Amino acid sequence: MKYFKKYLAYILIILLFILSTGVIFYIYKNSNPKYLKVVFLNVGQGDAIYIESPNKKQILIDGGRGGNILPNLMKVMPLFDRSIDMLIITNPDQDHIGGLVEVLENYKVGMVLESGTKTETLVYNNLEKEIIKNKVIKNIAKRGMHIVLDEEKNIYFDILFPDRDVSTWERNDGSIVGRLVYKDKSFMLMGDATLYTENLIEWNENLKNLKSNVLKLGHHGSRTSTGLLWLEKVDPDIAIISAGKNNTYGHPHKEIIDKLKSLDIKFLETHKEGNLIFKTDGEVLIQK
Repeated sequence: MKYFKKYLAYILIILLFILSTGVIFYIYKNSNPKYLKVVFLNVGQGDAIYIESPNKKQILIDGGRGGNILPNLMKVMPLFDRSIDMLIITNPDQDHIGGLVEVLENYKVGMVLESGTKTETLVYNNLEKEIIKNKVIKNIAKRGMHIVLDEEKNIYFDILFPDRDVSTWERNDGSIVGRLVYKDKSFMLMGDATLYTENLIEWNENLKNLKSNVLKLGHHGSRTSTGLLWLEKVDPDIAIISAGKNNTYGHPHKEIIDKLKSLDIKFLETHKEGNLIFKTDGEVLIQK
C-alpha cells in the first residue's frame, strides 16, 4: 500500500506537469503579442535565422553546419513547440544546410523553399531525401514571391532574388535574398549572395526600396559580398555578421569591417555576441 501511494504520487506529479505545460503551450499558441522576433543564431561558421511573427508563424532560414541548430532552437522556441511553418534554404552548401536534417527529424515542417542551385554532396543528398521522406512541400524561390507571416499586422517576407533559373549557377551567386518587413522596420537577409547578385538586384528597376534597418551581411562578411553601393542603398542601422570564431576563411574580412566603419554602421558578430535577438512592433526596434 505504501509503494502504491508513492507511485500514485509520482504519476500525479507527472500528469500535473504534462497538464500545466500543455496549458502554457496553448496560451502561448493562442496569444497574439505585438512583437516580431528575429534571431540570428550562433551556429559557428554558418548561417541560421529564426523568425517568429506575433501570430506564431515561424520561419527558419538555413541551419548551420549541424550540431548547433537544435540547442539554439530550444533556446528561442517553446519546449513543446515541435513545428516550423517554413524552411528557407538560401544555399545548398554545408554551412547552410548541415543542421536541417536534424530539424526535419525533430520538427514538423510545413514547407521548404530552395534557391534552385544544386550540389552533389552527401549532406545535400541526405537533406533532399529527408524532405521527400517527410512529404514536405518544396518550392523554388523566385523574385516576386510575397510570403505573408501575419496578415492582420501586415508582416511579410519578399523574395528579391533569384529572379531567374539559377540551377546551373555558382551557388553563392544564386543565393536567396529576401527582405522581411513590419511597418517601418525591415531586415535584409542576404544568405551567401555575392557582389554580382547585389548588382543584379540594384539594376532591377522594380526594386526601388532596399532600405533596411538590419542587414545580415552576405557570405559571413566575405570580401566577395557587401559592396559599397549596396551598403549605401540598404543604408542599415545595424549589420549582422554570422561567422565562426577563428574560422579558417578569415571571415569577416578586414575590407568589409573597414567599409562598415567608413559609413558609421554598427556591426554585431554572432561568434562574439552569441544569439542576436531582435524584437520590433514595427515602430521600435529592440535588441535583447
